[in-house]
Amino acid sequence: AGMAVQVTVLPSSRCLFDDPVQICVVGLQPQQAVTLRASLVDESGELFQAHAHYRAGSSGELDLGCSPALGGSYLGVEPMGLLWALQPVTPHKRLAKRNVLTPFCVDLEVYEGHGDMSHLLGKCTNERWFLGEGVKRISVREGRLRATLFLPPGPGPFPGLIDLYGSGGGLVEYRASLLASRGFVTLALAYMAFEDIPATPENLELSYFEEAVKFLQKQQQVKDTGIGVLGLSKGADLALSMATFLPGIKAAVSISGSGFNSFIPLKGDGFTIPAHPYDLERMKISHESGLVDFSDVLDDHRDPATWDCRIPMERSSAKFLFLSGLDDVNWKSVIYCQDAVQRLQHHGRDVEFYSYSGAGHLLEPPYLPLCQASIHRVLGMFVRWGGQWREHAKAQEDVWRRIQAFFWQHL
Repeated sequence: AGMAVQVTVLPSSRCLFDDPVQICVVGLQPQQAVTLRASLVDESGELFQAHAHYRAGSSGELDLGCSPALGGSYLGVEPMGLLWALQPVTPHKRLAKRNVLTPFCVDLEVYEGHGDMSHLLGKCTNERWFLGEGVKRISVREGRLRATLFLPPGPGPFPGLIDLYGSGGGLVEYRASLLASRGFVTLALAYMAFEDIPATPENLELSYFEEAVKFLQKQQQVKDTGIGVLGLSKGADLALSMATFLPGIKAAVSISGSGFNSFIPLKGDGFTIPAHPYDLERMKISHESGLVDFSDVLDDHRDPATWDCRIPMERSSAKFLFLSGLDDVNWKSVIYCQDAVQRLQHHGRDVEFYSYSGAGHLLEPPYLPLCQASIHRVLGMFVRWGGQWREHAKAQEDVWRRIQAFFWQHL
């Protein structure tokens, strides 16, 4: 009968979530038609799946690094396609890790033929972790802070980062835990819709974010060369505000953000930056899908009447990196970033800007699959995020590499 069909994940079946792996199958018949399927069940019990049709090589082997998919969830040579193409069985579910102390387990199965998946030939499981070996997770409830600190193993000193997510709120840890696994002391910071922090605060206080910076600076493993901050969406404009008003911030990354203060006034010491004017009446709700298109709710950012909402980033001596997707249908992030970049360049500031065709709003760590629409936890509506599967996946790999290189360079 020949050897049994074996599926292997190299270099190891255990890895970090942002690690690329090599998926191989051996023991097939020469030129045998097979279907590979990946399945992942998230912490709430939602099933995500992807599949692709392949044909074995002349000696009955298959290597996703060089064998092209002939159909299914994607086409062509895509070594990590089975991961980035994962789709929820229930529409509009977003794959996000809530408990970073456990891995996502991806079941990889090989089935006979390109039709119904009734005859299983072999399978294995890829354990994908969000916390590297020896990384410590410490819950922080000090003063007003609602945060989680991640410490890489060893004495350091390591560069220190503050990680901010968007207006959906909560305490999001999976990006911070991966960054700590890559050698940064990282503080994941909640600022709305978490524990005693309201879902829609009347205003946000700069002093709260300053407390986070001071907390991080006094950790003995943190280098004293300055702190970095990264944010997605609403978190991105907060990152820019921190870099502008808090002297400890030396490098800031804006992901799908804007150079003005959005939605909630920001109170500093003796000043307030108002929220950029918006009108929720301008939301467009699709009749077919019920999904909300949010992108037109803001007043025109070129109108001088809105300029008191701008973040005066040109005052900052920090380094800036702007990242956005050209297929962001949630926020006009490319236009808003271009505006911010032009303002900085006009004042002779150092700034990097990358935009990605086919990428949506939610630029996440690599191999997290595209989410084109999901529920916004604070708005309670299903919101469109945009993005095309393959382009978005490639963008996430590039974004992740650039973020790390930027912080290593400037911290």
